Amino acid sequence: MRKPLNFKIEKEIPGKMGRAGVLTTKHGVIKTPAFVPVSTKATLKSLTPDQLESIGAQVTLANTYHLYLQPGDELVAKAGGLHKFMNWQKPLMTDSGGFQVFSLGAAFGSNVSKIAKRDEVQLPATFEQEDLKGRNISENFKPAKIDENGVMFRSHIDGSAHYFTPQKSIEIQHNLGADIIFAFDECTSPQESDHYQGRALDRTHRWAKESLDYHQSKENSERQALFGIVQGGRNEKLRKESAKVLGEMGAGSGPGSGFDGFGIGGSFEKEDMSSAVEWVNSVLPEEKPRHLLGIGEPEDLFMAIERGCDLFDCVAPTRIARNGSLYTKEGKINIINAKFKEDFSPIENDCDCYACQNYTKAYIQHLFKAGEILANTLATIHNVRFIVRLVDNIRESIINDSFENFKNEFLTRYKAN
Repeated sequence: MRKPLNFKIEKEIPGKMGRAGVLTTKHGVIKTPAFVPVSTKATLKSLTPDQLESIGAQVTLANTYHLYLQPGDELVAKAGGLHKFMNWQKPLMTDSGGFQVFSLGAAFGSNVSKIAKRDEVQLPATFEQEDLKGRNISENFKPAKIDENGVMFRSHIDGSAHYFTPQKSIEIQHNLGADIIFAFDECTSPQESDHYQGRALDRTHRWAKESLDYHQSKENSERQALFGIVQGGRNEKLRKESAKVLGEMGAGSGPGSGFDGFGIGGSFEKEDMSSAVEWVNSVLPEEKPRHLLGIGEPEDLFMAIERGCDLFDCVAPTRIARNGSLYTKEGKINIINAKFKEDFSPIENDCDCYACQNYTKAYIQHLFKAGEILANTLATIHNVRFIVRLVDNIRESIINDSFENFKNEFLTRYKAN
C-alpha cells in the first residue's frame, strides 16, 4: 500500500520537542511548522486562490460540515474533487465535523469559545452561531445532540436534520478528496466535568477506530492521509491516555497502518493550553506530524511549536481582519480608530504583503468607513501574510539554531491583546 504522505524531521530545538520538517503530500510539499489558513466553505473569505498562494500559504483547510450542507459533498465529487472545484492545486485538509459537535452543542447559546479567557475583539464564536444569530430559537434548543453512535445536527441554514457517524464523516471527506482528513471526534468544553470528559473520550476513541477501519477499507486510504484527534479536556491523565490509545491504534499491522498523523483537539482554557499540548506530544509518536486544531495567535504559536506541534489552523487572522483588527509586531491595531485617519504609512513598514506595499493606513481606514469590500481583502491579505511569515521565520530560526533568541525578541516587542 502506497503511503499518502511522508514526514521527515530536518532539525530539532535543543532540549525541547519542537522541530522543523517536511511533509510531502500528493499535491505538494509543506515545510513545517506551517500555518494553515481556513477556507471554511472552499474559499478563504475575500481572497482568490491566487491571492492566497501569493501570501505564501502552503496548505489550506476546508470544513466538512459546511461543505456537506452546501453545496454537498457529492456535487464536489462530481466536479472532480475539492482541489478542482475551488481551483486550489496545493495541499488541502478537511476537518471531520467534530468541532461543530461543540459549537452547535455545548457552546451553543453560551460564552464558551475555542479559547476561553482570551481578551480579543468580541466576535461570534463560530460561523454556525453567526448564521443563527437573531433567529427565534428556544433557550434550551441545541442544534447538535450526541448519542453513542454519532451526532444529530440541525442545519444552521434551514433547520433540516442530519445524522453524522464516523463512517459518514469519512465518506464525506472521501468525496471532498483533501490530502489530509480527520477522524470524527467529540470536541468537549473545558467546563465539562472529568466524568463527562472520560465518557466523551471513550466515544472519541471508539469513533476514531471506526473512522480508521472505514477509511482503510476504501481505496482512498492510498490517496488521503487520516489523522486521529486527541481529546481529554484539561485532565492530564485523560490527555495522555488519548495520545497513547490513538498513537497505538492500528499500528504494527503492515504498511499504511495506524493513523498518518494526529490532531490535538478540544476547547481550552487559555492558561491550560500549553500544559495540554505538552502532555499530548510527550506521548504521541515522534515520527508522525501533529496538528493543533483551531490555534493561531502569535504567542500561542511559539508555545505550541516548541512543544512539538507542526501544523496549525485558525480563523482568527481572517475574522478579525473583517472587523478592522490588524496584526503588527507591536500587537494588534484597530484600523478604524480615528488616529489612523491621516496616517499615510503602511500597516507595517517592513511587511512584504500587497496591502503594505501599495496602501496606507489612512486609505484602508477609509475603505472600512465607506463599507467597501476591498477593506476586507486588504486586511485579510495582511493578517494572513503576517501569521504565515511569522511561522516561516520560526521555522528558519529552528534550522539556524536561533529559536530562543527569535522567540524572546518577538514576544518582548509583541503586546498580545
